[in-house]
Parts: sequence; structure tokens; C-alpha cells
Amino acid sequence: MHDVTEVQPPVDKLGTALRYLFAAIPLLLSGLMLTLLAGNEAVPLGVLAALPLDMLLGVAALVLMWWRRRWPRAIALVTAVMSAFSSSATGAALVSYVSLCTRRSARWIALTGAVLWGCLTVASVWQGKVGFVLVYSAVASVAVVTVTVLGLYLRERRELAAARRAADLAAQARRVEQAQLGERLKIAQEMHDVLAHRISLLSMLAGGLAHRTDLTAEQHRETALAIQENAHQSLNELRAVLGSLRREDGPQAPQPTIDELDALFEEVRAAGQRVDADNQIDGHDRLPARTGRHVYRIVQEALTNARKHAPGSRVRAELSGRAGEGVRIQVSNPASPEVRGPGAGLGLVGLAERTRLAGGGLSHGITDGRFVLDAWLPWDAH
Repeated sequence: MHDVTEVQPPVDKLGTALRYLFAAIPLLLSGLMLTLLAGNEAVPLGVLAALPLDMLLGVAALVLMWWRRRWPRAIALVTAVMSAFSSSATGAALVSYVSLCTRRSARWIALTGAVLWGCLTVASVWQGKVGFVLVYSAVASVAVVTVTVLGLYLRERRELAAARRAADLAAQARRVEQAQLGERLKIAQEMHDVLAHRISLLSMLAGGLAHRTDLTAEQHRETALAIQENAHQSLNELRAVLGSLRREDGPQAPQPTIDELDALFEEVRAAGQRVDADNQIDGHDRLPARTGRHVYRIVQEALTNARKHAPGSRVRAELSGRAGEGVRIQVSNPASPEVRGPGAGLGLVGLAERTRLAGGGLSHGITDGRFVLDAWLPWDAH
């Protein structure tokens, strides 16, 4: 079982490199000392023999550091003990102890800090001079206290950053939920006039059958077929409203259809947006009004996104499809770096929700340096 009690923070590659560089400083100094003393005959042979062993322990401590996030207590204690016999392991022991301070309780910090201080002091005993031991003990005390404060400070910063990330994620989730709800409400609003029109038509046709006695059998059949067709259309349009909240506003303006796409392109071109449009929908004049409305809204939002995130770039809008296969909408523009602020990407969330409710699908991403929005709708969309 891993020796952890909390979710580990993400690995910072630069921070990891700097930690290893700091931990390797004593090892590098030992190597430099070995190089300088190797040709000096006045240096005792025992000192020259001890330095490679000292460096070997230092290398082992650096390797153990790799697992300090997984087993912080064990690695901190082992490297602390190694520092009692190897000055080259001191850097790794200090870094491992700081890592322990960032994720363990005060009891473990105090225990490991005392062990580290004791091992650093023991390392000076090998010198055999009481004065040196006292000085080194004082230096070890300052070092342990300093790295303890540093570790606790880093832990506080990490907890603060984690709390901010959690708050940002929660806020973004709320914004996404609000965007989805807002899109559902807009769809319900758009359907309001159409449903009212269908129901009033049904009422009128049914009233004619009930009160008129001069209708022929053929006229009765035609009226009944008209009622059946309108009832079928009403049921299809009601599916788009189920599960959505209705907002009781006043009468809404007529909703756009696919026939108004050319006017939309001309409007945005007049405003300065460069748009290349290619409408290859076979029989678009027979496209159901609700599907055409979805197509119009998707293209409109895609052009708006392009103006916001890639101003001045040329946009290409391609529409294709036929009855039985559905409608494909692709809008693309050159990808460009963008600054994401509050609400960024919520337009795409709304489009995805609209497309899903209509029974289709939507995807977006960067392909060959262009941001591509790709949507598909069934021919008789909800």
C-alpha cells in the first residue's frame, strides 16, 4: 500500500529538476574534492578510499529520492540515516525531508526532523573534535528548522492552489450547467410559436369537421389527413421541449430558417467578416422548418465564435446532405492562440446541447492548423 494519505499534486518537471540539482550539490563537491586530492601524496590513503564510498551512498540517496512522493516517511528516514555516513547524501536527505513536510502530520515531521538533526550531528563525530561537533550541531539545527519552515510553507501554498482549482472547477461546472439550461430554455422558447400554430390549426380543422354538414366524403378525407399530419408534426416538436423548463415570456419573433442563411452570410460580410459559404444540401427547400432552424443557429454561433477567437480570419462554411442521410455542417477557421476567461467555450456547450436534443451530434477540434466545428443533424430533427 502506498505511504500516502492525500491526493498527490501534479509533477512539476522544472521543480523536480531544481530539487535534484540542489540534492546533487554535496555529491558534486565530493567529486571535485576527490579530483583535487587524487594527486596529492600528503593526503592519507584512508581519506581517498572513503570519498568514493561517500559518493556511492550519495548516488544511492539520489536514486531513492525518486520514490519520496510514494513513500515519503520511509524515504525521508532512510536518506536521513545515510547522511550520518555520507556527506554526499545530505542534499537528498534535506529534499526528502521537505517533501515529507509538505504532506505529513506534525508528529511525523517532528520525529523525522529529530532523526535528521541527530544523523547530521553524528556525521560530525567522525571528525573527532568536540568544538567541530558543537558548531556542526548548531548548523544542523538551523538547517533542519529552515527546511521545516520551507516545507510547511510549500504545503500551505499547495493546499491553497488545490482549493482554488477545486473552486474554479466547481464554478466552471455551474457555468456549464447554466449554459445547458439556458440553451434548453431558448429551444423551448423557439418552439412556443410553432406549437401554438399547430394546435390552433388542429382546433380549426377539427371544428370544421364538427360543425360543417356540407362537406363531401373527399373533403372529409382531406381534412382528416391534414389533422393527422399536423398532429404528427406537433408530437415531433413536443419532443424537443420535454425535459426543458418553459419560460412564460410574451410572444416571440418568428424563428429563422435555412432560407435565411444567405441573408446571414451577407450580413456578416457587410460587417467585415470574410466568409466562404458552400451550401450543397440536396432539396433544402424540402428541409423541415425545425431542422432548418437548428442549422441556422449552429452556423450563426460558429460564425460568432470565429469572430471572437480568430478575428479577421477567413471562415469557411460547408453544408451538405439529403433526405434519409441528414445534414452535415462544417465551419472552420485558422486556429489561433486565445485567452480563456470566465464563460469561455460555453457557446460550444450550448451548441452541443442543442444538437444533442435535436438527435444529432457535434464535435470540434484543430485539424491541420484550422479549428473545425463539425455537426450532424437528422433530416427530420427533433
